[in-house]
Amino acid sequence: MLKAGIVGLPNVGKSTLFNALVANAKADAANFPFCTIEPNVGVVAVPDKRLEVLGKLSKSEKIVPTQIEFVDIAGLVKGASQGEGLGNQFLANIREVDAIVHVVRCFDDNDIIHVSGSVDPTRDIEVINLELALADLYQTEKRLERVRKQVKGKKEEQKEIPTLEKIIAALNEAVGARYVDLTEEEEELIKSLGLLTRKPIIYVANVSEDDLATGNDWVKQVEQKAKEQNTKVVIVSAQVESELVEIPSEEKADYLEALGVTEGGMQSLIKATYELLRLRTYLTTGPQETRAWTIYAGMKAPQAAGIIHTDFEKGFIRAETVAYDDLVTCGTMTVAKEKGLVRSEGKEYEVKEGDVLLFRFNV
Repeated sequence: MLKAGIVGLPNVGKSTLFNALVANAKADAANFPFCTIEPNVGVVAVPDKRLEVLGKLSKSEKIVPTQIEFVDIAGLVKGASQGEGLGNQFLANIREVDAIVHVVRCFDDNDIIHVSGSVDPTRDIEVINLELALADLYQTEKRLERVRKQVKGKKEEQKEIPTLEKIIAALNEAVGARYVDLTEEEEELIKSLGLLTRKPIIYVANVSEDDLATGNDWVKQVEQKAKEQNTKVVIVSAQVESELVEIPSEEKADYLEALGVTEGGMQSLIKATYELLRLRTYLTTGPQETRAWTIYAGMKAPQAAGIIHTDFEKGFIRAETVAYDDLVTCGTMTVAKEKGLVRSEGKEYEVKEGDVLLFRFNV
């Protein structure tokens, strides 16, 4: 399951957003720093209209969407890497996620204090990114010191040293580890460190309801920082998201339309995360269940089968595949086969977005 950590300064709307994304979460969104003492974790179903359509075609007993796990991490402050606020306790939580969702305050409200006294997205982003980089630098230097002591006279183990030195050099120049060009072997060597600045990052500009459709000057600051880092920005109103939780499903579209947007922040955030991480979804369907499965772009059929069960990958024979649109147009798999739209693919087939797959394998 994909894990995303929600980070940011105190009182930027992280816990409000988390509560909205995970309707049954119990995060305390009170108006004071460090109200989240333990990281709150919630699982969100990824919206996918294709599942309902396939479920009806197959008369499936149940429908199972793919999921994202969100981790709401307490507000970080300047000096967190040296233990300020709640410091490294929460930086450790971020090391376990696949992507970082950095919430940035882009709204003004005299009733909600800002830990730095004023709204300034550029400054806030730099504070968080610096703390993540300092935490990485501290950990990488400690690791390098330990490796140097351990590998004296051991040529094979010394391979890690130049990799660590490369990352340390970048961090000392205020360049995140994600911008260091590493080989697959080097990537594997530093994987256990869980470097924070190596993780993909998405910025969430948290705005007021009035600025949701158009953004504002503060959002432009966030977009500029994202452009410099070659990443994405999602404009969200945490307050609107929290209101959406209370609105009946059939009324949500009208509510969003009145605000000048076509989808809620959760859908926008999930889309952006999938694009950033180069994720794809394939589908399986039958009388028992219709289910969505998440894979990385470029995965071959056996690897995709292994997402369901490792035995599927080990005993892979072939994959019967049909494009979602073709199957829906035909109405049944039988008709799709008659029209030659169902293909039998082997081990080198690269699974595409929206493929409907049936795997054949040896037990």
